[in-house]
Amino acid sequence: MSDHTTVYDALVLAGGAARRLGGADKPALSVGGRPLLDRVLAACPDAARTVVVGPGRPTVRPVVRALEDPPGGGPLAALEAGLRHTTAPVVLVLSADLPFLTAETVHRLLASATAPATATAPAPAPAPADASGQGRDGTPRDGTPYDDGMPYEGTPYDGAMLHDASGRDQPLVAAYRAGPLRRELARLRAGHGTLAGLPLRALWTELLLARVPDAPSTASFDCDTWEDLSAARARIREHGTVLDEWITAVKAELGIELDVDAAALLDLARDAAHGVARPAAPLTTFLIGYAAGRQGRDVQELSDRAAALAHRWAAEAEESEGAARSGGAVAHDDAKPAE
Repeated sequence: MSDHTTVYDALVLAGGAARRLGGADKPALSVGGRPLLDRVLAACPDAARTVVVGPGRPTVRPVVRALEDPPGGGPLAALEAGLRHTTAPVVLVLSADLPFLTAETVHRLLASATAPATATAPAPAPAPADASGQGRDGTPRDGTPYDDGMPYEGTPYDGAMLHDASGRDQPLVAAYRAGPLRRELARLRAGHGTLAGLPLRALWTELLLARVPDAPSTASFDCDTWEDLSAARARIREHGTVLDEWITAVKAELGIELDVDAAALLDLARDAAHGVARPAAPLTTFLIGYAAGRQGRDVQELSDRAAALAHRWAAEAEESEGAARSGGAVAHDDAKPAE
């Protein structure tokens, strides 16, 4: 359960030519048996509204569809097209090729985007001069350097974006306050006549953005090439993550949301296999899931009861084996006294 309180819409950019993938439909490519687009959607399930900009594709949950104008007009044109369908005060902006993005990272972005600056922040970098020749606060746009010591303490951030281990900003793994985002898109359109073909940097150079570190560069890992896709597919099969990835994939496939204590279930499966018989392990875990679903009961409670039963079976087997070795009968405290 999320403990963040920010009301936000999610905007996923799922267009683009994917030239380095030979024109493949990148958001539909799978990692761990799930399309990249569905993996991104799974990281923002609590969005008030989710808008996907790009060609229509099946998705794991309902979304609002949008297309940039002109088609293939680039990320800013796609951003504007999607923004028309949002109403929340904060907009989460994501690319559709992030296989390892998590809800935890999304919530970190949202928290940072809505917090006031708590220390002197570096000023936005200067943007090229436009018709007005000045920035939103009167700062020249003629290349005059900003004062990097300009105080921003207490000023609301315009948003927050992920900052990876190599020092690169990730504007498509970011949360923006809707007002400043709309304002900057309108400014760019007024200055250039169109948003088509403009680079992303033209947008965020004028915004005061918090940087959220992604030290392992995991959440910001994107699949731009076939090598990236192969690396992502290999990573989910690593020993420390494969079970969590598999459980998440199965839950998504079955359309269920359930907290699974994998360690407890594996302990139960081991107890059933050792104390009863090896095939008892998968059968027992199935029965627990069935009981939890039909009766609405707690999985942990059912696992504990089944584990206790497996221990009793094992204890009986040990008693019987001990008696057979000693050549005597099994003694019980409740045995009937001899007459």
